[in-house]
Amino acid sequence: MKKVPVRQCVGCREMIPKKELLRVIRTPEEEVVLDSTGKQNGRGAYLCRSAECFAKARKSKGLERSLKVAIPDEVYDKLEKEMNHLEARS
Repeated sequence: MKKVPVRQCVGCREMIPKKELLRVIRTPEEEVVLDSTGKQNGRGAYLCRSAECFAKARKSKGLERSLKVAIPDEVYDKLEKEMNHLEARS
């Protein structure tokens, strides 16, 4: 039986299989972006694919803690648009 990797969502704090989560990374250039492939270089944090978890992570600054960088509102807004775009496609 193969072991399924699990990660903790920074919004709801639940342990969920890695494949079901979105990865947000801080690149070596200190940029915060959504990693759609899950393989880009950088420090990563994981979020459920729901707007509710994104809102919780934003309010509690969970992403900022996990990525160890301050995230401006413009970046949060950009991430939210990208997440909504990905949700609409699936």
